[in-house]
Amino acid sequence: MPRQTGPSRTMPLAPAILRAFVRRDGFGLFLLALVTGGIAGGCVLLINTVTLGMHVVLYGLHNGGRLSELSALPLWRCLLVLGFGGLVVGLVGAVLRRRMVRRPVDPVEANALHGGRMSVRDSISLAVQTVLSNGVGASIGLEAGYVQISAAFGSWLGRLFRVRREELRILVGAGAAGAVSAGFDAPIAGAFYAFEIVLGTYSLVNLFPIALAAMAGLGVRHLMCMEGGVPPLMTGWHMGWGAVPGVSLLAILCALTAIVIMYCVTQTQSVFQKLPVPVWLRPVLGGLPVACLAASYPSVLSAGHGGVGLVLAGKVLPSLTLLLLLLKAVAACLSIGSGFRGGLFFASLFLGVLAGEGFGDLLAHHGLAPADGQICAVLGMAAMATAIIGGPMTMICLVLEMTGNMAVSSAVVLAAVLSLLTVRRLFGYNFATWRFHLRGETIRSAVDVGRLRALTVLKLMRAQVRSFPAIMTIRQAQAQLTLGIEERLVLVDEEGRYQGIVLVSEITAAPASEKPVSILACYRDVMLEPQMTIREAADLFAEAEADVLAVVEDRQSRQLVGQLSERHTLRCYAVELERSRRDLAGDGRFSV
Repeated sequence: MPRQTGPSRTMPLAPAILRAFVRRDGFGLFLLALVTGGIAGGCVLLINTVTLGMHVVLYGLHNGGRLSELSALPLWRCLLVLGFGGLVVGLVGAVLRRRMVRRPVDPVEANALHGGRMSVRDSISLAVQTVLSNGVGASIGLEAGYVQISAAFGSWLGRLFRVRREELRILVGAGAAGAVSAGFDAPIAGAFYAFEIVLGTYSLVNLFPIALAAMAGLGVRHLMCMEGGVPPLMTGWHMGWGAVPGVSLLAILCALTAIVIMYCVTQTQSVFQKLPVPVWLRPVLGGLPVACLAASYPSVLSAGHGGVGLVLAGKVLPSLTLLLLLLKAVAACLSIGSGFRGGLFFASLFLGVLAGEGFGDLLAHHGLAPADGQICAVLGMAAMATAIIGGPMTMICLVLEMTGNMAVSSAVVLAAVLSLLTVRRLFGYNFATWRFHLRGETIRSAVDVGRLRALTVLKLMRAQVRSFPAIMTIRQAQAQLTLGIEERLVLVDEEGRYQGIVLVSEITAAPASEKPVSILACYRDVMLEPQMTIREAADLFAEAEADVLAVVEDRQSRQLVGQLSERHTLRCYAVELERSRRDLAGDGRFSV
């Protein structure tokens, strides 16, 4: 018998049993989350090892690859590495873009629009570009790369075992939780990152699989003795009532700075896209100015792990921090805008400590901020990272876990919350959702709206519609009406083009005449199209104050293809919203 290929091929017995176990029992999801977290820890280890090794080789370092710890670098080496490295990044990106049929989907977009479905191959290509970009010293972080690949492996595992849509989304979050936990030695922050950023909501029933993944990622980090981290914050400072105005002012200044940086990154990207040069050459043009800055100030290179440690250890003069903040922001804008792949996750922490200590030093002279520069740096880190990344609890826990000092917890919470409120009021987006907005997407979080977008007018409408000629007279219409059955007439012209809707009550109330019935028509230019989503249809019903609308093939042809009622639309919309709410809350998923 010939061997079958494709999805219908008979599965081996052991995978079939495992698959049945996972789909039948909720504890199977816990096992998959644990495995996903372990894979995430391995991905973080591999990516960090490769990039630090590239730093050592390319820049001739002897400090383990921490570029931002250096005091100076030879200009020729910076120009050579970033120039040639930018060329490699550009060429690799051009080749991968030709081979990929679609743009890689990140975890937030996957959970919001695609039910947690991500491509491992596309994510590996993005991670490779991120490693190359950071490895040559571009001013970007690695976190986007290892969160992407870890979440993609979680999605792959879920699809391998054919878990349900809501469980697949959880596994994507588990991959992200494991990656952040392993990358920062911060399991609580990793779990909150999954809830706030990747899943879009907190849920008690999802806590166990996410926590398992975070602990698995942390376990891999400790098992492999991964280096990194920042020195613990040794201070006995506590926030009293007198410090509240200063902390608040510092947080708002950092939030405003974050807004400017996010806006400038996208504007820089727009400028590079308009340059009359090939796409593969843009990273070279962005890398060379960064190299010039890095020769005198190497802290602008890479993500800035070493730089954060220097600032928190008090080894950077407060008078120098605002200059470094400006240079780091310029380097990040040039790197991301010119085409180097990466994100602003850890860069936002470095920008935050610089902004916190710099602004804090200025404010402290007027008694408007804590006199301790380390405290200001920690508060700036929390405020800046919250503004750019958008997860307040994630950043609060991350800062407290990184510094190991709970004495500053109340001030960190205040700084993060005020920063979030400032950005939402004045800007409305974090960095990820701002870039979605520029692409034309309307999603503001990872809350699952994919089902609602998939529910279109074509799936809801009634295709069998009785139409009447628009040239029919009122007298003829009154003679043809079947009282008690028809409530409205849909009018079309001789070529079947939609001409409006006439209520039967209007026809019966009108005096019999030879005038065309079309003079009584309403909603002549208000019509639905098959590709409209249920949300768009509901908005159009509300705007037109209509009970029923016609569905046309498109606005140019106006060919009638069906009709849809507001009652049916709202009922289906309510059902889908309730289903999404139950999935978010995990109602009925586990019987434990």
